Amino acid sequence: MIGDGKLLTNAHCVDHDTQVKVKRRGDDTKFVAKVLARGIECDIALLSVESEEFWIGAEPLRFGRLPCLQDAVTVVGYPLGGDTISVTKGVVSRIEVTSYAHGASDLLGIQIDAAINPGNSGGPAFNDQGECIGVAFQVYRSEDAENIGYVIPTTVVSHFLNDYERNGKYTGFPSLGVLLQKLENPALRSCLKVPSNEGVLVRRVEPTSAASKDLKKGDVIVSFDGVHVGCEGTVPFRSTERIAFRYLISQKFSGDVAELGIVREGTYMKVPVTLHPRVHLVPFHIEGGQPSYLIIAGLVFTPLSEPLIEEECEDSLGLKLLAKARYSLARFEGEQIVILSQVLANDANIGYEEMANQQVLKLNGTQIRNIRHLAHLVDSCKDKYLIFEFEDNFLVVLDRAVATAASPCILKDYGIPCERSSDLSEPYIDDISDDKQAVNEEIGDSPVSNLEIGFDGLLWA
Repeated sequence: MIGDGKLLTNAHCVDHDTQVKVKRRGDDTKFVAKVLARGIECDIALLSVESEEFWIGAEPLRFGRLPCLQDAVTVVGYPLGGDTISVTKGVVSRIEVTSYAHGASDLLGIQIDAAINPGNSGGPAFNDQGECIGVAFQVYRSEDAENIGYVIPTTVVSHFLNDYERNGKYTGFPSLGVLLQKLENPALRSCLKVPSNEGVLVRRVEPTSAASKDLKKGDVIVSFDGVHVGCEGTVPFRSTERIAFRYLISQKFSGDVAELGIVREGTYMKVPVTLHPRVHLVPFHIEGGQPSYLIIAGLVFTPLSEPLIEEECEDSLGLKLLAKARYSLARFEGEQIVILSQVLANDANIGYEEMANQQVLKLNGTQIRNIRHLAHLVDSCKDKYLIFEFEDNFLVVLDRAVATAASPCILKDYGIPCERSSDLSEPYIDDISDDKQAVNEEIGDSPVSNLEIGFDGLLWA
């Protein structure tokens, strides 16, 4: 409870919700709560309860400062093992930029050794003064480690709340949109004409990033808003600590301008860069909860997403498609990897029944930008045939008239109410220039999410 009729919990606790109910400790009455905002990157959700009865006698939590190492911490929640409230104690083990498993993001996190288990998600963590220092959200599970739990600090919570208050909605944490390399080696710094022991090398700039207009490959970032960046990619943090350079970026809001000090071919200059949230080619979550789909004569097309990858085994997706999902960058905002997920067998698609999880590249020679573009191409097609081009020049050809006539029967046979998702019924607007469309796709040499800890061991609490 944070006051003003609002509650905080983890975003993964209210994923795909149809109705959210909450109750107070010691009370059997459940109250309906409304989800006001979901912060996917920071794994925080803001809820409201309109019933005045729920708030009778309630006192909002007081947020405390960011704790120090070895500070005592108490975690409260309802984990597995019982139905009543559980309290566990420990100390702060580490404070650093942490991988957030739910949103595939890197934000400030508090590592504690107090037990956190499934069911603790969304529960508060307190210091000895009774102040809330954060929200429990994930745990690291491994055969080589134990007692590693994570808490979202109040600095991240405050950023989320301020974002909501400023914009009336959650807009996200901004990203610089670059892949960086440390400059610890003196020969490397000398080659790049960096005079001092500082800076990080720009290895790649994402095409959809606002920084792509001002930064380029080979630049060396030596400062961010006047704060010097060390050769290990760290910046000063509090009095005697250092933290990853990404921390400074996460303190900004979408639309903020940061001044970067860079060295380009030996010349120092200052560059203003507007920060925006990252554009993901393969989204980690589906907006609205329901995936877009388009059915053409039994061929089911949908955008590739992380939830889809999780549901399918790697063998069925293939290494090439997985490599694109993990290593490719979006060339323009709105780009999607559209795949043929399955085929609903019918005489109209005979010979293609075994196809599944293959990327469709072109329709009648036109490069497919996203699922909405594919629907537009099909609707506006006047040719006799629909010619779909897949990887390795594999072709699927449908007679357009036969496909149009067969679609209602296929939908009826398989009990599907509509040939497309509701979002594809809206008029298509072409706002992508030809020069962006013509860019050749490149698969990078590093994962799109440059994480220090893989997601395999990180679990929701």
